[in-house]
Amino acid sequence: MKKPSIKAAGLKKPSMPAIKKPSIGGALSGGSRTGKSLLAAVAVLGVVFGIAELRPPADPSSTGSPGGATTAQVERTSLVCPAPIQGLLGSTDLTLFSPEGKAEGGSASLSDVVPPAAGASAKPSAAPSGSQSGSPSAGPSGSGSAKPSAGAPAAPVPGARLSLTKPGAPVTGQAAPGDTAPGTVATATGGFAPGFSVSQTTTYSDSSRIGLYGLDCAPSGTDFWFAGASTAAGRTDYVSLVNADALPATVDIRLVGEKGAIDVDAANGITLAPGTSQSVLLKPLLGKVEAADLAVHVVVRGGRVGAALNVADAGKGSDWVSASAAPAPVQVLPGLPADMVSGRLVVAAPADDDADLKVQVSGKNGWFTPAGKETLHVKAGMVATLELGEAKGKEFGAIRLSPSDPAHPTPVIATVRVDRANNGKTEAAWISAAGPVGKRASLADNRPGATTVLLTATGSGAAKVRLTASAGTGGGTPATKEVDVPAGTTVAVQGLEPADVKGTYGITAETLSGGPVVAARILAITQKDVPMFTVQAFRDDHSTVTVPYAQNDPGLVLR
Repeated sequence: MKKPSIKAAGLKKPSMPAIKKPSIGGALSGGSRTGKSLLAAVAVLGVVFGIAELRPPADPSSTGSPGGATTAQVERTSLVCPAPIQGLLGSTDLTLFSPEGKAEGGSASLSDVVPPAAGASAKPSAAPSGSQSGSPSAGPSGSGSAKPSAGAPAAPVPGARLSLTKPGAPVTGQAAPGDTAPGTVATATGGFAPGFSVSQTTTYSDSSRIGLYGLDCAPSGTDFWFAGASTAAGRTDYVSLVNADALPATVDIRLVGEKGAIDVDAANGITLAPGTSQSVLLKPLLGKVEAADLAVHVVVRGGRVGAALNVADAGKGSDWVSASAAPAPVQVLPGLPADMVSGRLVVAAPADDDADLKVQVSGKNGWFTPAGKETLHVKAGMVATLELGEAKGKEFGAIRLSPSDPAHPTPVIATVRVDRANNGKTEAAWISAAGPVGKRASLADNRPGATTVLLTATGSGAAKVRLTASAGTGGGTPATKEVDVPAGTTVAVQGLEPADVKGTYGITAETLSGGPVVAARILAITQKDVPMFTVQAFRDDHSTVTVPYAQNDPGLVLR
């Protein structure tokens, strides 16, 4: 049988746009569903293929990394600060800073932590004050829109307590008033996200808790180790927990003393609703038992929280204590002032094995071992201490703990309390183990005439670091200095300030060459003969992430 031709059948030559031609025509004026679906499908495919062509993947030949992976800047950074200390005798500064970069757009702001239901209808917080006692900071200024890196200020975020107008210039304001003020959460997106930093600094003049409290606010997490806490006479220490997320969190606080773990039922199963904070005093947990030295392990069983330890030794010194670097066989504690009159090292061994540690101190001439304090033995699951004594010859800068026997490494965490004195009055700061600066790190709250940066090269080779002081909150011209750090030594950098600086400013540290470097900033302000000071480590800002190479495959949308 002869197969009929298309022409004989009275059909036109098929083409994709001509399928059900009458229906398509009707679809343009509300016709058949089939026509509408086909048009929608064609439109979606066009968008998909268009985006794929406009944003092609990176060329693997140009990435220079195994597997063709490349790096990209982070697009969002979120940091949580604890409930501030506020009142007639205490005043808290919050400072936001993002270093200048190539990325554009985005925003950065700080808001009070509030429950989700209340946050939807909450009124904007009062504008931050221009300055305060002990703080030369100026209030934020200006508003605008779009592309802050191009010079135009970003628009203020509605409802925010503080908003950055552009990268490279910090902004400072006061925390919410009142003893029940919540914690705060700061979020940066787009060009503000890489290197975003928030500092919380409190000046407190009451005799029982006098001191300068400083903290570099950190992301929410699920596991935190602190050392240096105490329930001894005169101490009023507490753990601050802040749930800035939209889900509830369940937290256990585990205490470790010189004899091992301390079971406290009341410290388990602490529940934090979304957008709430809680301060947990340590003394009531132990009752009449006094523990001179404690390690605190905050374990989050559900959700995430921001956590910090607040310590106060009546009339002797007070501070915020940041979380120690994760348990590791080698720990470095940077930022010990050269005029310290005493130091107390507190170390915990969370593992199931004892730790035998070699104790070294970095000074201007390299690593050395303090006489009579060469080693420290820490029993498994317990806390051990070491009195360091006075810094003689201005040699202190950083402490390194490492295994006495490299073949027997045991993870530890550590914090050191350091004391300074002036005319019979003392003040203390607590310095936790910290990781290297990495490629870049920033700290927000620095003040003219009160800031010292300490750089320690922890590897076997020298390093070069570039320090940049940003413009101030009220103006000024950024300043840059490149510093050579010989292996094992600590270099102190003072006087790095923006020209004609007004207000507070940010400092960014970048490792240019050489081995790993740990860095810390000492902020020192003397009031009524009290040598107030606080020390914060520079934390790697992880401003870039690794992105694997992916090749365009249009067939994926058809499978």
